Amino acid sequence: MRAVSVRQPWAWAIARGHQPVLNRAADTGYRGPVAIYASFRVDLESFESDVVRQAASAVWDPADPAAAIGGIVAVVSLAGVCAVAASGAPCGCGEWARPGAYHWRLADPRPLRWPVLAVGQAGLWELAPPVAGGVARLLADDAVRAPR
Repeated sequence: MRAVSVRQPWAWAIARGHQPVLNRAADTGYRGPVAIYASFRVDLESFESDVVRQAASAVWDPADPAAAIGGIVAVVSLAGVCAVAASGAPCGCGEWARPGAYHWRLADPRPLRWPVLAVGQAGLWELAPPVAGGVARLLADDAVRAPR
């Protein structure tokens, strides 16, 4: 499984379905499942962002497993990439999209019940087999426990 490193609180916002766009400096041809790794570095300036403050004001809980650092907190589907804004043109990717960035369009966020510890990397990277196994087990457990 592939993964991408994201600082908190952005990783939390993605895991909880608030942020459907991941702003990146590079494009990717990859489409499919992506594990969201919450890096050890926290973006303290992000709390000055209106969209982060609005999302966090009602539901932020520091005990939420999606708010952890240093582990995989969710799996999403990378559905597409908008390159329009990277060239400076306006696009319709929504309030979470930053001008001048590639907008990785995320869908189907599946937060994990607890983080799976890992060591992050830059860019889009492959999870080590033991980490991927831990993520897969948590996803399978949640699928079995989901109400029908």
